[in-house]
Amino acid sequence: MKVEIITPDKELFKGEASYVGVPGVDGSMGFLNNHAPLITVLRAGEVQVKTDSGVKAFAVKGGVVEVSNNTVIVLAE
Repeated sequence: MKVEIITPDKELFKGEASYVGVPGVDGSMGFLNNHAPLITVLRAGEVQVKTDSGVKAFAVKGGVVEVSNNTVIVLAE
């Protein structure tokens, strides 16, 4: 699936991933291909992205995540 992690200052990640884990306000959640459409708020924590080259982690202070059509967009603070 396509993944973008964007902050107001820069783009932290853009590429393909097999899994994305985020710190949702109601608990941690993960996304795989063909996940149902979703928009939710994030709390401070770590976004994890699993790619062919390994797992990458990005610290966020909060934000919003949108999942739709095998695309995950994280607008992070």
